[in-house]
Amino acid sequence: MEVLVNTDSSVENHDALTADVEAAVRHALVRFADRITRVEVHLSDENSHKHGSHDKRCLIEARIAGRQPTAVTHHAEDLTKAVSGASDKLKRALDTVFGKLATH
Repeated sequence: MEVLVNTDSSVENHDALTADVEAAVRHALVRFADRITRVEVHLSDENSHKHGSHDKRCLIEARIAGRQPTAVTHHAEDLTKAVSGASDKLKRALDTVFGKLATH
């Protein structure tokens, strides 16, 4: 499972951030790793010039072999919480996707 981390111009991307996000996503999705080809993580700060609550956004898109991508978004007050929340949402979404596939 390949994990790609992208940031918009309002989020400073550095190696430590990328490594932390990759590790968190891999850990959250470990049981789906053999069925996911790629995961794209998009981080942004929607109010980059102002401080505000829940203005950090994490969008995670999982590409599943032979299926349409599954994407989720989570807003939080910092990037760590945004990544964690989006990872949790994606786990639930993938449980649903793979659960439906198993019943067909």
